[in-house]
Amino acid sequence: MNILGIESSCDDTSAAVLKGNMVASNIISSHLAHREFGGVVPEIASREHERLIVSVVQRALEEANIKKSDLDIVAATAGPGLIGAVLVGLNFAEAFAFALQKPFVPINHIEAHIFSNFIEAPYPNFPFVSLTVSGGHTLLALVQDDLSYRIIGRTIDDAAGEAFDKTGKMLGLPYPAGPTMDKLARQGNPNFQKFPQALTKGYDENFDFSFSGLKTSVQTYLAKQTPAFIEAHRADLCASIQNAITSVLVLKTIQAAEKFGVKTISVAGGVSANSELRRKFEHACSGKGIALHIPKPIYSTDNAAMIATLARLKAERGLIERALRYDYPAFAAFQG
Repeated sequence: MNILGIESSCDDTSAAVLKGNMVASNIISSHLAHREFGGVVPEIASREHERLIVSVVQRALEEANIKKSDLDIVAATAGPGLIGAVLVGLNFAEAFAFALQKPFVPINHIEAHIFSNFIEAPYPNFPFVSLTVSGGHTLLALVQDDLSYRIIGRTIDDAAGEAFDKTGKMLGLPYPAGPTMDKLARQGNPNFQKFPQALTKGYDENFDFSFSGLKTSVQTYLAKQTPAFIEAHRADLCASIQNAITSVLVLKTIQAAEKFGVKTISVAGGVSANSELRRKFEHACSGKGIALHIPKPIYSTDNAAMIATLARLKAERGLIERALRYDYPAFAAFQG
């Protein structure tokens, strides 16, 4: 089965080709134009997708050494995401599939992250607890073999990735701040300043997250410091903020796995590329006898390989017809 996947939910135009279970190509074109604005500008993102999508898809096909006529399925992100950005990839993919008279499968972006650990073996064993953590989403789900899942926790305000980017901006780091903060934090002291970890005490049955208080705390703390102090202790502050974010992510996920008697944890989304988060999960899971699955960094951020992979999993289970009706358990929850 040859599958073309297209992803355009935010600021990355991506196309990938699966040949069977193997990723034959995975092209990602990041839009650096957003850096000067300190964040993603929806209108610019949409225009960049329009400008790049044809060449990105063509390059994916060429790198996979496959003809358009040899494709069996075309899949694309159908949401959630920036509406204009999503529509560029979705409309292109639908037209592409129609012209080839191939099945078209719309894919939920969050579900694609949940199942991104099936891009490469070894795959997680079902059932497993999935932590999806990115710039726009932070949620926990209990996932079953039939690809169904139950959301057991989510952020009640800001996403973890947003907390990284916004606090990093307060520290004067360039957008996106997450990777730079991760790098600086390796040189800093995570115990330099204690920042709040919300919903961790007395909430053993509550797997929701909250990061707005952390952002407010960092802002209040920095307002009391001199520019020279912030400059001298930027690495320590990065380490302290990173420690607050990653600790609560690991704690909640481990608690969820223990509550539901699950011995496998999957972590995905852009923040899963954070080195400290990976280190903490590896340490915690090793001590609890829990199998841990985190995709390679290239498959952690938004990419089309995860879109094609979820289409493959649906096809293998005979769920393509259902998918064509846009029947997604999480779609309504994340539509806004």
